[in-house]
Amino acid sequence: MQTSTTSSYSELYSAYASGRLDPAFVLLLETQSMLRGGVRSALAVSEVISGLMLERDIPVSLSVGAGDRALALIEQIEAETAGQVQGTSSDESYADISELPDPLSGVASAAMQGRGWQATAPGIHRLALEVGSELEVELYRIQPGARVPRHTHGGQEFTLVVSGGFSDETGSFGPGDLSVKGPDDTHQPVGDEDGVCFALAVRDAGLRFTGIMGVIQRMLGK
Repeated sequence: MQTSTTSSYSELYSAYASGRLDPAFVLLLETQSMLRGGVRSALAVSEVISGLMLERDIPVSLSVGAGDRALALIEQIEAETAGQVQGTSSDESYADISELPDPLSGVASAAMQGRGWQATAPGIHRLALEVGSELEVELYRIQPGARVPRHTHGGQEFTLVVSGGFSDETGSFGPGDLSVKGPDDTHQPVGDEDGVCFALAVRDAGLRFTGIMGVIQRMLGK
């Protein structure tokens, strides 16, 4: 398993607890916390520390009715999210997504109402997720034995295995594992044979394919 350093994780946890973390990484961390108890505990500790620091701050008076308006907004968002999920439960294309952990399942269900799954290679589909971030956020569905075209990266890419697994030149990755790749890394993930792999990818730049796929990509100006 390839992951970022402990210090980098500490910074992510602190940013999460203080509400400063990019929405894309919030989704990644919260999803990973549903798969790994250690991550869940680390987030909880960070939130406690952040809460203690807030208690030491000088309180600021809220405007009249601010609390009621905030609660009303939360109820509205929850109602809209519930409506999105319930409205798609009868569609067979949502069956796999409904099995994903929260909050990923809700975000993916909402994305299905847009363009839905897009085929990128035989046995490979991707679903663009909207979380209010400028980063690229995608959910991948990799069939057993399917090969993602060999590629490198324009920047940093964080890939969290949500279910199933895949292997590449650096090793094997299973549920809860996080693969971190950069511009110097070239690899070709292959879906494990024991079931469909779902993987959540967050990146700050696009993929750069090699071989014939790279030629096509350059011809298209991407």
